Amino acid sequence: MKHIIYIFLVITFLGCSILSSSDQATSENKFDDRGYFRIMFYNTENLFDTYDDTLKNDEQFLPKGDKHWTYTKYLEKLKNIYKVIIGVGGWEPPEVVGLCELENRLVLEELLSKTPLQNIDYEIIHFESPDRRGIDVGMLYRKSKFQVIEKKPIPVVFPFDANKPTRDILYVKGITSKNDTLHLFVNHWPSRWGGQMETDGKRQYAASVVRKNVDSILNTNPKANIVIMGDFNDHANNKSLTDVLRANRKYDNISNNELYNLTYHLEESEGLGTHKYQGEWGVLDHLIVSGNILNHTTNPFSSLSGVHIYNKEFLLEKDNGAVGYKPFRTYVGFKFHGGFSDHLPVYLDLYRH
Repeated sequence: MKHIIYIFLVITFLGCSILSSSDQATSENKFDDRGYFRIMFYNTENLFDTYDDTLKNDEQFLPKGDKHWTYTKYLEKLKNIYKVIIGVGGWEPPEVVGLCELENRLVLEELLSKTPLQNIDYEIIHFESPDRRGIDVGMLYRKSKFQVIEKKPIPVVFPFDANKPTRDILYVKGITSKNDTLHLFVNHWPSRWGGQMETDGKRQYAASVVRKNVDSILNTNPKANIVIMGDFNDHANNKSLTDVLRANRKYDNISNNELYNLTYHLEESEGLGTHKYQGEWGVLDHLIVSGNILNHTTNPFSSLSGVHIYNKEFLLEKDNGAVGYKPFRTYVGFKFHGGFSDHLPVYLDLYRH
């Protein structure tokens, strides 16, 4: 019965045509080419519950708050997120779903219990972070497809600004149904609020924390399969990604113990983006892998054709202030807009010989 329900949901969303516009070119979702293991990441844009947490600055997202965030709106938001997850999955739900801008574990529990995702074997990984607004990262994974053997939050504590805590980085190590070991990092680096240059140091520090943990893994196993995902609030050519994390933007002469930013080519070669700012698309949501994953002689493997931005038409609306389309958001200012997020999801397929 659950399988029949899922097929119905997939057929419904496959009916949505992919957008083709002048500023957001088609990124084909080739379901026939789906890998055996699909990893997606999505910034949910302020997935808050409707309850007051006295320890967090969540006042805007309360029924009597500035945004008049009601239970009805909250349920609509949950429904929208499940639509995205189902759509990205194709004929199978994604094996791993990295998420950010989550208030707490409850919103993940209710995402699974109050939508048709309850018919899928998802489990939750979540740790409460010290972010003052209560913004966390989290992960859903299919327990029949992925066995978790280690999970932990990695704190990001700025030595130059310890009084302003930010989101932890989520680290998960697990084994796929095909016995491939994966090291996964879910990120939501500090925003550019207050200015890009003024906040650069915080993102560079977050990058250094990830790099330190990556080096620790690669020093033990130079052929480790590492996937780093998240909203980095930086572009592929910013120092946090190029100089600190050292995520390569060239894909020749692959080295197992180097990192490669696969989403960079979607922006550079295809003109795509996950976020639109001042009329321009850009990629802030990245998928970065260790070189071993790009080695087609080993398992698992992937390539540039295995990474996608999910830009289905239902996630977009006309951009009346610029050319083409923009993400269909939940709020525009303080006005409830009924959309999905100000970011588009990204996903990566892993294959086996």
